[in-house]
Amino acid sequence: MSVPSAVNAGLTSEKGREMFSFLPQYYETSRVMQADMHSKGTEMDSLYQALDETLDQFFVRTATWGLGYWEQELGIETDRLKPVEQRRAVVESKLRGAGKFSGRLVANVAEAYVGGKVDVSFQPEAWSFTVSFVDTMGIPPNIDDLKWAIDDLKPAHMAVEYEYHHLIWNDLDKKQITWDELDAASLTWNELEVWA
Repeated sequence: MSVPSAVNAGLTSEKGREMFSFLPQYYETSRVMQADMHSKGTEMDSLYQALDETLDQFFVRTATWGLGYWEQELGIETDRLKPVEQRRAVVESKLRGAGKFSGRLVANVAEAYVGGKVDVSFQPEAWSFTVSFVDTMGIPPNIDDLKWAIDDLKPAHMAVEYEYHHLIWNDLDKKQITWDELDAASLTWNELEVWA
C-alpha cells in the first residue's frame, strides 16, 4: 500500500508512516491524524529499538550493557575499563573452554581472544605446551586475560609458553623496500616489530 504524500512531509517516525498507510485516504490531509500517528509511531520506534537492544544481550558477540550478566554467570570479574571487544572475548573464551583438556580446546579459547589462528604444540617430556599466535603480529592486547583463561583451563602440572611473531629481517627483505622508504615510515621499534 502506498503512503500518502502528506505523510512524507509531517511524519518522521518509521512506524508512524507505516500505521498512517493503513488509514483511509481521506485522513491524508488531517494534521490531527498525522500528529496522532507521529506520536504513536515514535513510541513504537522506541519500543522496537529497546526490544532489539535487549535481544542483542542474549548473544555474546552483540552484547553491550548485558556483558556484566554474562560475566557474573561465568564467574568472571567485571572490568568496565576494558574495551567491550576484550570483555566479549573473555566471555566467549570461558564458554568455549568446557570439555576435556586438549590442544584443540586451548586453540579454541586462544582464538576467541586474538581473532586469528593459533597453534598449540605439546612437549610431553617437559610437561609443557606452547601457544603460538600464527596470524597475530606482536603481543595480543588482552594477553593477560588469555593467560588467566588458559591457566584456569590447563592441568596444574603443565607449564605453558607463549610464542609471539614479530617482523624479522627476512620478512623485511621480502618487502623489497629501501632504507629511505623505511625511514620515511617513521616507525618506532615497537611499531616496526608488528609492521605488516
